[in-house]
Amino acid sequence: MKKRVSKTPPKAKKINKTLLDHDHTRVDPFFWMNDREDPEVIAYLDAENHYTKAQLAHTEKFQQLLFDEMKGRIKKDDSSVPYFKSGYFYYHRFVTGGEYPIYCRKTGSLEADEEILLDVNELGKNEGYFQVGGLGVSEDGQLLCYAADNVGRRIYQLHWKDLQSGENLIDAITDTTGNFVWANDNRTVFYSKQDPETLRAYRIYKHQLGTSQEDDELVYEEMDETFTCHVKKSKSKAYIFIASQSTVSSEYRFAPADDSSQPFLLVQERIRDLEYDIEHVREEFYILTNAQDAKNFKLVKTAVIQPGMDNWEDVIPHRENVLLEGFELFNNHLVLEERFNGLTRLQVRSWDGAQKHYIKLDEPTYTVWTGYNPEFYTQVLRFGYNSLCIPNTTYDYDMVTREKTMLKQQEIVGGYSPGEYQSERCWAIAEDGTEVPISLVYKKALFQKSGKNPLLLYAYGSYGHSTDPTFSSSRLSLLDRGFVFAIAHIRGGQEMGRYWYENGKMLQKKNTFSDFIACAEFLIGEKYTSSDSLFAMGGSAGGLLMGTVINWRPDLFKGVVAAVPFVDVVTTMLDETIPLTTGEFDEWGNPKEKSYYDYMLSYSPYDNVKKQDYPHLLITTGLHDSQVQYWEPAKWIAKLRDTATGDSKILLHTNMEAGHGGASGRFRALRELAMEYAFILDLAGKSLPENK
Repeated sequence: MKKRVSKTPPKAKKINKTLLDHDHTRVDPFFWMNDREDPEVIAYLDAENHYTKAQLAHTEKFQQLLFDEMKGRIKKDDSSVPYFKSGYFYYHRFVTGGEYPIYCRKTGSLEADEEILLDVNELGKNEGYFQVGGLGVSEDGQLLCYAADNVGRRIYQLHWKDLQSGENLIDAITDTTGNFVWANDNRTVFYSKQDPETLRAYRIYKHQLGTSQEDDELVYEEMDETFTCHVKKSKSKAYIFIASQSTVSSEYRFAPADDSSQPFLLVQERIRDLEYDIEHVREEFYILTNAQDAKNFKLVKTAVIQPGMDNWEDVIPHRENVLLEGFELFNNHLVLEERFNGLTRLQVRSWDGAQKHYIKLDEPTYTVWTGYNPEFYTQVLRFGYNSLCIPNTTYDYDMVTREKTMLKQQEIVGGYSPGEYQSERCWAIAEDGTEVPISLVYKKALFQKSGKNPLLLYAYGSYGHSTDPTFSSSRLSLLDRGFVFAIAHIRGGQEMGRYWYENGKMLQKKNTFSDFIACAEFLIGEKYTSSDSLFAMGGSAGGLLMGTVINWRPDLFKGVVAAVPFVDVVTTMLDETIPLTTGEFDEWGNPKEKSYYDYMLSYSPYDNVKKQDYPHLLITTGLHDSQVQYWEPAKWIAKLRDTATGDSKILLHTNMEAGHGGASGRFRALRELAMEYAFILDLAGKSLPENK
């Protein structure tokens, strides 16, 4: 048996900080970590990294094996399915050994010569982190604009390239969100900037090529600190929209894309709890909205010259049991993205509604979505499909003949047989009697319903984000070693409709946590696994979920991975200088109000660490994370070490070069995933023999 590395964990110094709110006192001994410029903070993070590396040293060969395994399933020279727009076929491809995509196009035909628009490998070859956040070609096809971030804090610089000469323009716009759109004159770009302190997207500027950034015109400023703003362009290319959005409200403005000098006009002024999204066809706007108590949203239309809510006319009325999530407009067809009974589906209908049908899908649990459909005058819909068993698949669908053509299915290098795996959908009963769906998958030959299978339970459960059952080639490294993988579709997401979200936020947030625990208990009770073989994983707000459930029910889990976890809820939400805080009040509540303060304090993971045995825990974060600041997980692990009993491993890994999304590139990110999987598999006794 190989001897494990033994090393004393870092012990963070304590400097008590008294926090007084609503006549209630909290003492935070690790508040001092809130300074990434402090050498002691960096030294502490480095010490934690060294400790984690030492504790996982016996798995290093296994991590490399997992990395090679996961990387080996990815086609090294893969490419996307081309789409047609304005006379060009656009696509991106990867080359063997390349971390980043190469963006390309062909003129008129797929048989034409390839034109490389942007080789991100060249741009990022000397960077520890590099990300292209967006790119767009001018309407005449001659100029490219792209957004680049080389830190990981999601602060982008805009650059331009002449596609005829291949030369870069001198224009460069710093400190943007990466969001931009071209006007139709091919010389004007509208873009959004964030507040330098809070990183809230709050201003829209207009840039004329050939001028300096200092001369850019401010065309809109969002003054409400709970709102953000961005720009987008209609599918018709006729209008540019400025969208202002909070968690519960929307407001749009529009201006003609043909004349960038025109002022932006209001569509419908903001009203609390009124949400809407907008598209344009001919002389009308089509609007997805929850107006007039349409909890699950409906589709309306209105004349462009009279866009206000008083003139909205129902096209697809509200339905109590169907959530309308999106729509796609074509010359002769309307396509609806819906969610029914927790599953997504696509409805195709003629404009008069006389002909309508759903695209047929067969698996018990799956995900379907509309792809990128920039062309209006076509009867072909591009859509995507995958499931826990079926790799990502792209289809063209003839909306008249109903013929479905598979264009591409993700290739799993080395071979993959979907028939060897089984997906299921089952339902747990929450403590208030609500049925909570669970999607799961396992390898048939390695599964017995005996309670002995190791199982990884994943969830998110916030912001109305639905965690759909999708395929992952990396996940095969778990399934092929006997793991069951399960997704708990807990409240706080939107899988079962809008009420599912609203019953998992604000003063109902604890439903998110109790739902997850109910799912874990169900899987144990039905003998899919046992508490000694059950693992949990979640990131960001899903990391909050992990932190809360291990405070409430540490006995349920053998090990937990919490990625970029939002765990210091009260302190963060009281500090409006922290990025994203003010825009989150309608998700979590504003703790400056005592009712929210008390409620958030009752579940905040950092504030509720107890003297109890915890599961084995691996926490990951990024030094430059702009969404969940690194100091939340750093403080959390320091407090866990200071308080927890037992001998469980409690580890922190900080990526010193990355932000919220972790490492950049298609292979670098697998290094971190390999570490997380090795941590879990080792605890489950599924690692290499020499690791034991």
